[in-house]
Amino acid sequence: MTTLFVTASGTDVGKTFVAVRLIAELRGAGYRVRALKPVASGFDAGRGADSDTGQLLRAQGRTLDVASLDAVSPWRFAAALSPDMAAARERRAIPFDALVGFCRAPSDADVTLIEGIGGVMVPLDGEHTVLDWIVALDAPVLLVVGSYLGTLSHSLTAAATLETRGAALAGVVVSESAEQPVAAEVTAATLRRFLPTTTVHVLPRGAPAGTAPLLPLVGPYLGRAAAR
Repeated sequence: MTTLFVTASGTDVGKTFVAVRLIAELRGAGYRVRALKPVASGFDAGRGADSDTGQLLRAQGRTLDVASLDAVSPWRFAAALSPDMAAARERRAIPFDALVGFCRAPSDADVTLIEGIGGVMVPLDGEHTVLDWIVALDAPVLLVVGSYLGTLSHSLTAAATLETRGAALAGVVVSESAEQPVAAEVTAATLRRFLPTTTVHVLPRGAPAGTAPLLPLVGPYLGRAAAR
């Protein structure tokens, strides 16, 4: 089984949009996909279908019920805060070893796709960040970034941080922002100059299914997963 991790340079830059697209492409290519978002903050139980978890369930063709929510996002919190803060408000915690174990649990899937929360350095508890989670799983990473003003510094900082800890960067996806000072492709061209060994891919805002495919980015990591 192959594990892939989708993280970002910050919050609300398109991780779920990218994850949903990738699920569709993997399933279309014949792979059995288990998609997870183990930690979710800002979760409104009354609007589960609109949540990131709800979108992942829909992309997998799964029903929206408590059992499915627990299977995809067991650590759900109401406050739209960093996981450590959101958990503290509910007098709960995210046991790091349990989180890693949940992601590693055996399944009949060819690919386990894990969507992180927030950006690379978001705290999960008093000691661990999303980066620690990525490193513990030793999974290749898709880094999702925006094309908004300021994204260059955020994107390059996130990429450098991943590299410092030895994470395998499968690629950077520029998910086009609603407001941007220049075209997304111009932002991507700058990122390519500073990340010469990394594939930088542009995903236009609202791109129709089948366009700007993401599968080539992760293809080299799917060797152990046989398409059916």
